[in-house]
This record gives sequence, structure tokens and C-alpha cells, in this order.
Amino acid sequence: MARVKSWSLALVFLCISLGYLVNADDDNNGGFGASFIFGDSLVDAGNNNYLPILSKANIPPNGIDFKASGGNPTGRYTNGRTIGDIEKNWEYQNYAVPYLAPNSTGKAILYGVNYASGGGGVMNATGRIFVKRLGLDIQIDFFNNTRKQFDKLLGSSKAKDYITRKSIFSITIGANDFLNNYLLPVLSIGARISDSPDGFIEDMINHLRNQLTRLYQLDARKFVIGNVGPIGCIPYQKTINQLNENECVDLANKLAMQYNARLKDLLTELNGKLPGAKFVHANVYDLVMELIINYEKYGFTSASKACCGNGGQFAGIIPCGPTSSMCKDRDKHVFWDPYHPSEAANLIIARQLLYGSTKFISPVNLKQFRNL
Repeated sequence: MARVKSWSLALVFLCISLGYLVNADDDNNGGFGASFIFGDSLVDAGNNNYLPILSKANIPPNGIDFKASGGNPTGRYTNGRTIGDIEKNWEYQNYAVPYLAPNSTGKAILYGVNYASGGGGVMNATGRIFVKRLGLDIQIDFFNNTRKQFDKLLGSSKAKDYITRKSIFSITIGANDFLNNYLLPVLSIGARISDSPDGFIEDMINHLRNQLTRLYQLDARKFVIGNVGPIGCIPYQKTINQLNENECVDLANKLAMQYNARLKDLLTELNGKLPGAKFVHANVYDLVMELIINYEKYGFTSASKACCGNGGQFAGIIPCGPTSSMCKDRDKHVFWDPYHPSEAANLIIARQLLYGSTKFISPVNLKQFRNL
């Protein structure tokens, strides 16, 4: 879930962000609403560029394959598009603007707004090593401001209809809460002594329940929630734990699976508790694990080594930057850097979420959800 050694930023698999196939105003986008994206570095489109934070991706060669910028870095933690970008723009051409960007005003926000921040998490303490990151609570505060702007742009009645009936809220968050909070050396010792894994996960679920309910109270109705992926399999984790190519860190993956089971229960609860709300569950864990285990089937040559990075067998210690080693075959690596997937991997993940079966996205895929 960068410039800092944060296995969280990478949470490459986490919860994946599920931007969505939506565009802007009714005349130009077939009646679809906005895409509101919340999360961490997996879907950060540049918010961290405007923060006094240690973790940023606005340096080359990040963005080298991002056509919209001519290959220049934009603050995305990958070589090209994030999953949120792809899901939103598979059919259309407008990206959700980063909330902190100067152009996040006026009609631009009708296409959607991206609030995600590398290092952010469900819990407010998550990512404090990076200093000024945006946790989910703050991201929702920012959406509250956006909600008021919609009333001014469209009028209260049309704005409410636009948001409740046509817009998609995607949330890709949670992995940093483990890898950059509960499991973070030194900073997490106190928490781990006083809080068991069960207790910490219960705290996360309670916080997330309140956060999703708050979005509902701000007129969100259509939600896409990704679970936490196999965070023990990213190059950083494999490198620092001196694992073999086909091994992953067991504890990190077990925590992810335990959280994922509770998350699925929470979404079932909220589907029954919040009138008119629809929660779609993205099974990112199984989706990404499938990609890692059967990487050759999908045209990759490596699912262990970072394309851009330095240090150790899997180039998993030093984040991607101007002095990093970079592979020539960027579309053949599952991982772009020690923490995040490549655009090629994002394309496969997004395709499954958009058009796939209930094995990976349920009760409907994103293409079907768009039309509900």
C-alpha cells in the first residue's frame, strides 16, 4: 500500500480499489454517475503529492507507462494505471480527480473524486510512520465537503439522485492496518502486547462499520468493498523474511484471511441493515493468489521479483526511484515495485472484477452492478 519502506503501501492486493465504470454528467456519460474512490496506495492517484509525507510516488520511473501523462510520474504507485483507473476508464476517458489537486473543483468532480492516500488505513494510527497520510476517517471528511459542492452544482434534489442512484463508492483499504500498524516493528509492540489479533481485527471491523454507515448517511448507496489480499507474498515481505520464490509470510496472510472472513460478515450485515444500500464484495485475496500461483498462465515471467527496486533476491528492499534497477519487460512482472502490482497485473485483476464470476466478485460483477 513509494519512497518509504512500507510494506503497507503495497498492500498490493488488498482490497483492491474498485473505482468503476462511471463517468460524469448525464449528457456525456450515458446516465452514469460519479466514481468516488477511497483507500491506500493501491489506488492513490496523486493525493500524497500535496502532503508533507515521506511516502510519495511522484518521481520517475513511476508512471513510465501512464499514457495520459506522457509517461511522467503522477503520484500513482505503479508504472501505469491503477486498478481504480482501469475500472473507471475501460469504456470512458475521464479519471477521478485527486481531491487535493488544484483542479478538483467545478464540473470536474461530476466524473468522480479520488480520496485515496498511500499509507492510509481504517484505523487512525495506521501509517503514522509516514507522518501526514490520510486515513479513511479523514477521506470521508473530505467527501463530506464534496457532497456539499454537489448540492451547489446540481441543486439538492438532483445531487441526491445523482449520488444515491448513479454513483459508485469503492473502498480499497485494510492491508496497511496490518503491515504498517499491527505488525510494524517497534511502533506496534505496545498494541500487540495489549491487543490480540482477534481484538485488533474486531476494532477494525467496528471502525469500518461506523465509516461505511457514515458514508451511507451522506447518501452513498452503491458500495464496492475489496478484501485484503495475500499481503505476505509481496516482494518486500519475501525479501526481508529471506523466503524462497514460492513461499509467502504465513502470519501476514493468516491475519488477512481472518479479517476477510469478518469483513464478509459485515457486508452481509450492512446489506440487511441499511435500507437501499447495496454492498458488492471483491474477493481480492483469492484473485491475486490465483495470479501469483499461476502467473505463467497469464503471461508473466515473475510473480516474486519487483520490476523496479533494489535489494535482496526479489529487489524488495528499496522502493522504486530514479536510481533503482528496472526490468525491460515491465508487462511480464506481476509486481512493479516491492509493494505494488504492475499495470499488466492491474489489467487482469480489473477485468475479473468487471466481468468475472461470483468466485471473485459477488453477488454481481462491476459491469452488472453499474446497471442496477
